[in-house]
Amino acid sequence: MQEKQKVIVIIGPTGVGKTKLSLEAAHKLNGEIISGDSMQIYKGMDIGTAKIRQNEMEGIPHHLIDIKNPDESFSAADFQKLARASIEDIASRGKMPIVAGGTGLYIQSLLYDYQFSEQPSDPEFRLRMENMAEEKGAEYIHSLLIEADPESAERIHPNNQRRVIRALEIFHASGKTMTDQLESEYRAEHYQSAIIGLTMDRETLYYRINQRVDKMLDEGLLEEVTGLYQDGLKTGQAVQAIGYKEIYRYLDGEISLEEAVEQLKQNSRRYAKRQLTWFRNRMDVKWYDMTPPAQSEQKLDEIFTYIAGKLHL
Repeated sequence: MQEKQKVIVIIGPTGVGKTKLSLEAAHKLNGEIISGDSMQIYKGMDIGTAKIRQNEMEGIPHHLIDIKNPDESFSAADFQKLARASIEDIASRGKMPIVAGGTGLYIQSLLYDYQFSEQPSDPEFRLRMENMAEEKGAEYIHSLLIEADPESAERIHPNNQRRVIRALEIFHASGKTMTDQLESEYRAEHYQSAIIGLTMDRETLYYRINQRVDKMLDEGLLEEVTGLYQDGLKTGQAVQAIGYKEIYRYLDGEISLEEAVEQLKQNSRRYAKRQLTWFRNRMDVKWYDMTPPAQSEQKLDEIFTYIAGKLHL
């Protein structure tokens, strides 16, 4: 039997230090990095997604960054296909693939053999929802999805009617959410993986997230979002990202800038909490507490010893 491809995966909440560890791992293990973040794929969305800059990459090739325009949609199925192609490419050059990111569904779809095409359908229900959307509006249909499948509702913009209705259709036809659908499938592991989870004392993590938002604003987040807004990008998946949707509300005159910033911090903290819950419940992760001063040589040695043992390096 052919041995499965070895892959290192670094996960954890926003602001915990995944980028730093991925660079350390790439240097130590002759690796290249694949972004496992659903928003870093978009060009021109750099500050709000905390995208690594060219001069911070330390000469390490990075994949699946800046591959889509902000008006294009992108799904877990798209990520699965492109990330697997990147892993094959990296491995073909004798390098170690390292996936780093916090989008749980994307990373799960990559590591396990999910078949996205086999989700149930009900054309009659779909037509009924389309008529209802026309009659009652996009927000009403989206509110039905919030009730049925809050995880999908958060990912899908209310104006992306096709995807909202598709998620409702899956729930209606199967009684399961899109996420549950993936969960219930046979989870054959596609790779031989070492999954490193980074965590941190909650108070410290939240403080770092708040600081990070302030730094993004100093670096020009408001200007970045205003540019997208003025380019006419008013709907779609990209502008649903945390850091963008809050400032859009300010630009639409719904709230003050101060309120937008406070919402951005709060949404980032809540997202970090949900990320931790997701990864803890769904994957075989080896967790490391990175609360300062834990980011020491000793901690790195522990992590690399675990990776070497798990992947027989």
